[in-house]
Formats: sequence, structure tokens, C-alpha cells
Amino acid sequence: MAQKCFGEFMGTLVLVLLGDGAVANVLLKRSKAEGSANDRWMVITSGWAFAVMAGVFTAIACGSSDAHLNPAVTLGFAVSSGSFLKFAPYVVAQILGAFVGAILVWIHFLPHWKFTEDATLKLACFSTMPAIRNFAANLVSEVIGTLVLVFVVGAIFSKAVAGTGLVSGLGAYLVAALVWGIGLSLGGTTGFAINPARDFGPRLAHAILPIAGKGTSDWSYAIVPILGPLIGGSLAGILLRAIGI
Repeated sequence: MAQKCFGEFMGTLVLVLLGDGAVANVLLKRSKAEGSANDRWMVITSGWAFAVMAGVFTAIACGSSDAHLNPAVTLGFAVSSGSFLKFAPYVVAQILGAFVGAILVWIHFLPHWKFTEDATLKLACFSTMPAIRNFAANLVSEVIGTLVLVFVVGAIFSKAVAGTGLVSGLGAYLVAALVWGIGLSLGGTTGFAINPARDFGPRLAHAILPIAGKGTSDWSYAIVPILGPLIGGSLAGILLRAIGI
């Protein structure tokens, strides 16, 4: 289990480093990618998709063949299988990995924080926030996005689709494409956290780190990207179990 948890830690670290790095790259002042030719949402969603791919490969190489990188995914497959043995240790590893990944983003862009006056842009480099703040609507968005994520991941690796197994390495690309699609289709409402560790770990790092002019970490919203994905993951797990995928 220790090796699997190390894989989850390293995979989630890479996920957040590259994902939040993509956000910081286009939002922070004086970055060469700032603005990204007025198509920063495409850049951000693409960055997160590639981050998922890199994170999955890293997790597998470091010992976790599951490569969940996401408490909602872990919970969904626990509900589907009926076994929760991996849930607590995986979640701890994923949150710690996300926390360390966010610290590395801060270090990488260290000179740029002081040149970025907007505290909201700085927070966006770490955690999600809604386009329109409405608790019920925001929660539903996260539930739907995560339900799609976990259910379609289950479909990708199902016997009906994969048979006896996907070609080695192909799964990471398919899941990355799925995350890209979710971001492009459903991400505009809340920033598609669809992953409690991805939001909570970096938000905690934002709260602790001495980021120049950082402002609030917006803890009043933080429950949404935690609760919504967990509900969505659970519902997907129930659906996968009911269908027999």
C-alpha cells in the first residue's frame, strides 16, 4: 500500500504542478504566455488535460497502477467495487501531492506574484472559483462534471470497451481527452475542479505561503469543490455498479 500511495502522491503532484502551472502561465503578469492570444480557456483546459496524462503516467511508474489522482475517482470506484480499503490512504496521498505541487508552482513563478496586482488572479492559479456565485448551482455543476468523469473513466476501462485491456499507455491519453472535453463543455461555470484534492491542497498552500498581495483564500467557497465531486463520484460509482460496468 505504501508504494501505491507514493504513486498517488507523485502523480497528483505532477498533475497540480502542470495544471495550476498552465493557469499561472496565462494569468500572471510578465509571463511570456500572459493572455495567450485571448484564448486562455483553451490553453488552460488543454494544460489540465496534458497534466492528467503526465500525472497518470507518473503515478503508474511510481507504484500506483490505479492512478486515481482524485478522491472522487477513488470514492467512485470504491462504491462500484464495494471495497473502501484504499480510500483513506489514497486521499491523504493525493491531498499531500496536490499541496506540494502547488508549492512548486509558487516557487516556479516566484518573481511574477509581486507584479500581479489582482489577488483573484493569484488565487485562480491555485484553486477554483465560480463564474456566478450560487451555492446550489455551483454544487450541481461540480456534481455533474465529476459524475461524467468517473462514469466515463469506468466506461473506458470496461470489458465492453477495453476487452481484456487497453493497449499499454493508451488509457492515460483517453482520460486526458475526457478531462479536456469536460473542461471545454462544462468547465465555464466553476472552473471544473472535479477533484477535491486538486482544489483543497493548493487552496491550503495559498493560505500558508507568503504570496505577495495574495488576499483571501476564499474558504467560504471551498466546500463546493470538495462536496460536489464526492457526491458526483459516489453517484457514478452507484451507476457503474448498477449497470455492471
